[in-house]
Amino acid sequence: MRKYIHIAIMFVFALAFVNNPLTDQYVAGLKKESGAVAVSKPKDSLYDEIEAKAAKYRIPAQDAKIDPVWKAIPGYNGIEVDVEASYKKMKPKQKFSEEKLVFKQVEPKVKLRDLPPAPVYKGHPDKPMVSFIINVAWGNEYLSGMLSTLKEHNVSASFFLEGRWVKNNPELARMILDAGHEVGNHSYTHPDMKVISSAKAREEIQKTNNVIEATMDEKVRKPITWFAPPSGSYRDEIVKIAAQEKLGTVMWTVDTVDWKNPAPQVLISRVLSKVHNGALILMHPTDSTEKSLDQLILALKQKNLQIGTVSELLSEERIRKRENNNYDFGKNNNNDLN
Repeated sequence: MRKYIHIAIMFVFALAFVNNPLTDQYVAGLKKESGAVAVSKPKDSLYDEIEAKAAKYRIPAQDAKIDPVWKAIPGYNGIEVDVEASYKKMKPKQKFSEEKLVFKQVEPKVKLRDLPPAPVYKGHPDKPMVSFIINVAWGNEYLSGMLSTLKEHNVSASFFLEGRWVKNNPELARMILDAGHEVGNHSYTHPDMKVISSAKAREEIQKTNNVIEATMDEKVRKPITWFAPPSGSYRDEIVKIAAQEKLGTVMWTVDTVDWKNPAPQVLISRVLSKVHNGALILMHPTDSTEKSLDQLILALKQKNLQIGTVSELLSEERIRKRENNNYDFGKNNNNDLN
């Protein structure tokens, strides 16, 4: 009985406390005080200014797509202001400075790897970069000179190697790999991939991958990601087979026609008259190319075109800097991206 009386007394006291006007005033005071703190918190006008101005620098990302003429075209990262990082750089002087803006890349929703299997003829037209596609099945005597020129200019190219050639010239293949260039698959016996059987096409691709990988030093081993059909001949099924072997199919935009041994100036003029952002430039180890390469590289750089591997060109990544520090949004800025 005492137990129930004790519980009843506690309930009465609790009810009285809850309904006590003094309690209500105390709680209301806490709420008011809390609200006052939030309201009185000083706003940072510099942060707000950066946030407000960020929109004018924004460049939307562009999705990869299938073009009816050019087939697969890679996407391209967008740019937006990193407000937090920019604020940290400007905070010491508490003053907005365009030179101190920090940018970050924004990836597209659709990337090249998301598209159905299709050949690639060029990179994104807004990316100021080109790539040398060097198909190798002969021309050994010119390789050393070409590699020397590429090294002198700190240029990385993509060498597409015939499997049979690699088997017969492992030292030269290793020389290309050791120089840090990208290596791709150019079939094993250089057949017309458009007309051979599907089984034979798969064998050509697999054998070439195997012999290249067997030749690679483990220290410089990189995955083979691209396939260049001999003479640019293929059918849709070949592209699908290459994709099943985890290889993208790459063609070219500009042909040097170096196998006809044009004079160096003719070769250079041919390329420069057709080159553009995203161009894939086809060449071989020939006398013409070896003699032209130095001037060609210089001429491309004068056009503010960087030279990278096929993988670099076809990635969504924007170029970090141009030599003249001009950026896509038309402002001088040494902090970020092209």
